[in-house]
Amino acid sequence: MRRVVITGMGAITPIGNNVKELWSSVLNGRCGIDKITHYDTTGRKVTLAGEVKNFNPEDYLERSELRKMDPFTVFAVVAATEAMEDSKIKMSSEDALRCGIIFSSGIGGLGTIQNESAKGQEKGFDRISPHFVPMSISNMAAGHIAIKYGFHGMCSCVVTACAGSTNAMGDAFRQIRDGYLDICMCGGSEACINSFGIGGFTALHALCTGEDPNRASIPFDKERNGFVMGEGAGALVLEEYEHAVARGANIYCEVIGYGATCDANHVTAPLEDGSMAARCMEMALRDGGIKPEQVDYINAHGTSTHLNDRGETMAIKSAFGEHAYQLAVSSTKAMTGHLLGASGAVEAIITALSVKENVIPPTIHYEVPDEECDLDIVPNELRHSTVNYALSNSLGFGGHNASILLKKYQA
Repeated sequence: MRRVVITGMGAITPIGNNVKELWSSVLNGRCGIDKITHYDTTGRKVTLAGEVKNFNPEDYLERSELRKMDPFTVFAVVAATEAMEDSKIKMSSEDALRCGIIFSSGIGGLGTIQNESAKGQEKGFDRISPHFVPMSISNMAAGHIAIKYGFHGMCSCVVTACAGSTNAMGDAFRQIRDGYLDICMCGGSEACINSFGIGGFTALHALCTGEDPNRASIPFDKERNGFVMGEGAGALVLEEYEHAVARGANIYCEVIGYGATCDANHVTAPLEDGSMAARCMEMALRDGGIKPEQVDYINAHGTSTHLNDRGETMAIKSAFGEHAYQLAVSSTKAMTGHLLGASGAVEAIITALSVKENVIPPTIHYEVPDEECDLDIVPNELRHSTVNYALSNSLGFGGHNASILLKKYQA
């Protein structure tokens, strides 16, 4: 089987509008959660979110393009542009049929759906925007990236809720490892901080209703009471190792394993014992040919909900046995909030940099220990420690579980 490496990364997040800013914020434990500004929250239960800040789409795309894109697509194209520039791939030198895209969105153009629905109610549905459908459907981020760069290989969109972009990365890894592609752009994008999206998750009782940004997204803390919505995109260029070496590419780390399972239990609640999430991690380790005790760090799904954090803790204990208490576990959602279908890609970027730089990100704002979440969650401050192998976990509504295994690069 062919080796697969990461050669380019791009990000738009609540704590940085490129990978350099994102990583600096992670190292400094910066929180991107604050009062919602995208709409008036007067009288609403939820007032906090992880919004992208100081982002002007016109700095990246023409107005004529922006009129035809929902914000989730804008985020995706901007992140993918950074990843392509970072990779230094020249498409004039590539076989475009060997270049693919697998890019996720959990919900797609929800803001466009809300706005055009209101317009239809007011003016009649035959008068909504002719761009409504291509702006709202979830696959259009992948489509726009393919059009921009002329990728003619497989172009797909994984829609598995909050596991989406980790599934996208795992599927891209397999496409390259198994010989179908040489290059694959993968990742995810989401833009659901609007009254419609926040309202829907509020009705589910899934979101934190507190008003203190420092006590809102608090994974593994006993006082956690719901996740905080985030927005943005993460994009990664995966590449076959020999192909990358031949063109002198910068290699961040190696992708060596992937696991995917389903709880098949409930549309929103995970299995309480975390058994299928455990099997997912075990699958990734087997795929990568390593033992549990070789893993140094897990970037947990860690949403700051009672059921997820408890179940994921149990899953890690099941998959790693006694080593569960030796490895480091943290949730960077404490800084970014939960980017839904984009979360796995952004967290994979953070995990890749952890492996490359030997730095373990902190779980910030941790105050009250929970005996049900008794792992080493790297509270409040980063840790300098050798990271040879790391897992990034994503768990989504519908019971979707996905884990990607990264290894420090060695020629």
